Amino acid sequence: MSKSSFIKGTGITVVTMSALAVAVSAQAQTLNIVSWGGAYSESQQKAYHEPWMKKSGDEIVNIDRSSNALAGLRAQTQAGNVTWDLVDMLPADALIACAEGLIEPIDHDALLAKSPDGTPPSEDFIEGSLDECFIPQIVYSNIVAFNTEMFPEDKQPSTIADVFDVENFPGKRTLMRKPINNLEWALVADGVAPEDVYDVLETEEGIQRAFAKLDTIKDQVIWWEEGAQPPQLLADQEVAFGSAYNGRIFNAMVNEDQPFEIIWDGQVFELDGWVVPAGKLDKVEDYLYYATDTQRLADQAKYISYGPARKSSAEMVSTHAETGIAMKPHMPTYGPNFETAIPKNNEFWADHNDELTQRFDAWLAQ
Repeated sequence: MSKSSFIKGTGITVVTMSALAVAVSAQAQTLNIVSWGGAYSESQQKAYHEPWMKKSGDEIVNIDRSSNALAGLRAQTQAGNVTWDLVDMLPADALIACAEGLIEPIDHDALLAKSPDGTPPSEDFIEGSLDECFIPQIVYSNIVAFNTEMFPEDKQPSTIADVFDVENFPGKRTLMRKPINNLEWALVADGVAPEDVYDVLETEEGIQRAFAKLDTIKDQVIWWEEGAQPPQLLADQEVAFGSAYNGRIFNAMVNEDQPFEIIWDGQVFELDGWVVPAGKLDKVEDYLYYATDTQRLADQAKYISYGPARKSSAEMVSTHAETGIAMKPHMPTYGPNFETAIPKNNEFWADHNDELTQRFDAWLAQ
């Protein structure tokens, strides 16, 4: 090859490489992703975000606003300036957001990855978990935990009824400042079977019964609004009991060696997942395909005690990535944990959330 030919060839190579670099740079983008914070967001960071940023060159900005995601989407949409690209949201709020046109409808089989054996998403995700605008990631529980050091070894609480028994199990309680879960637990503590809770709540008498039971502990409750608060209040022994997301308590027990124990009785079992703000699907579809595939959901379950929403992912999870402990006993769906579980009725809360929140706020103000 002549010197001129070599230089010419090298020049072509340099130009080609530069063009490729520009193309990659142009494709890389910043994704503003809203989630819950704490141990849950950390599990997403390790399982989804970090490998995706390495793979794509994208930058992911984590925003801890999921506790107020519906209100935030409404406000941004009304202002005509939606800055969130993907939102982690509860199914009940997703139903409302979908009905209001705040989020995109999803064709799950067209958008998401098949399982490794070719099963389409509509058959691989847990039955009933997919909704018109909702993509589930995990199965988790709202539970009540307690600090074992605040009770004698021979008198440890074990049921939801114990949470409402301030005489035999004294101490402050911390509960989420919302009617969801609290009304369900109040009825279970008052003798209603878990499978009958929502039938009772559909009646005015049932609602009054739930609030009457909450009255019995009202002066012993510290109300929380952010998921990081209950583990801290428990650790500081400012409260003896705390309602929380089971993953938060798992993290405190396993990674922080806190003396906590979960009361699985009456756990309120539900899903959590992604919704796409209206107009953002083109921007996030590649990330969604990646982050909801079988491997990624299995990877998340290695960092936190939430079950993956895909059937094909469950068999791929066995031990905790950092400590090596068996994850099965810490999963909400583990047999003994699941015996008295209350499946959260998202349609009930979509229909009644506003009304019951107003009543709950009025009750708190009394």
